[in-house]
Amino acid sequence: MTIDMHDLLNSIINSLDRTEHIRPEELPDIELYMDQVTTFMEQRLKPATRNPEDDKIMTKTMINNYVKNHLIPPPDKKKYSKEHMLLLIFIYYFKGFMSIGDIQKLMDPLTKQYFGEDKDFKLESIYREVFSMEKEEIDHLKKDVVKKFRRAEETFEEAPEEGQEFLKMFSFICLLCFDVYLKKMMIEKMIDSIPEFGDQRGREKPDKEKKRPRRSTE
Repeated sequence: MTIDMHDLLNSIINSLDRTEHIRPEELPDIELYMDQVTTFMEQRLKPATRNPEDDKIMTKTMINNYVKNHLIPPPDKKKYSKEHMLLLIFIYYFKGFMSIGDIQKLMDPLTKQYFGEDKDFKLESIYREVFSMEKEEIDHLKKDVVKKFRRAEETFEEAPEEGQEFLKMFSFICLLCFDVYLKKMMIEKMIDSIPEFGDQRGREKPDKEKKRPRRSTE
């Protein structure tokens, strides 16, 4: 087995450089039917998948399940708004490493507080703020990947020469996996700490109870 680790590293770095999110201004300003939603997602997100020819980005069944499980609000007359699209993009990235239940718990306060034209603080503003950090984070990630790669290159120096390349790559993968494992654990811990939506705003005080007439003890 021959593995050129430096070519592999360059390929990874180049793929990170090509990473781009969907900008809000690229989203249609009109409401879309289901087929239009899935077509848009396929066109914009498929190039970044592992197997573009086979991978499914977002199907009708998936979107129906997101509505059913309250990850996104129901469409209005079978049409999905720009805000629906923003939520679906978040879900697309989350579902690679989060359960449906965790995504639902994370999205619930987001949709209840910020989804809708009547909200003072718009969902689009949140989307822009979050993705504005993308370039800086990719730069940090590239440096971290190179650091882990160099650390992996130092491993298995005493192993048989014919197997060293694979073992070094195995070390590199394990370092990346350990990083993902720890971050996933932290994400789950934070999601577990999210209170129910009613608790976030402080439990609504019930209406003053009407005084019931005391039963006569006579």
